Amino acid sequence: MAQEMKQLRVKIFDELSAIVDPEINVSITELELIDEVDIQDSGVKVDLHLTSPFCPAVFGFKICQDVHDNLLKIDGIDDVKVNVSNHFMAEQINNQVNNSPNPHKKE
Repeated sequence: MAQEMKQLRVKIFDELSAIVDPEINVSITELELIDEVDIQDSGVKVDLHLTSPFCPAVFGFKICQDVHDNLLKIDGIDDVKVNVSNHFMAEQINNQVNNSPNPHKKE
């Protein structure tokens, strides 16, 4: 079981490493924007912050939506919650991203 969790964590961080800040084209993991990743069964909660409290909202939405959508691609993950903090539009970003559908779910 511990090995499966370790493999899942590696897959999660591989996906997070592939997401880049669209303004500066650098990985969000390289920028150290990920504060915490909490895995509970088939759900993942990602706490992150953006490069500045006034990072353009369009980039904040893009980064958070990418985190949400990319992690949902991983087998075994059915729910992703993104919690961005320290941004002037954090509440709006969190609400929009966390209420968005799973683009990989087959109806």
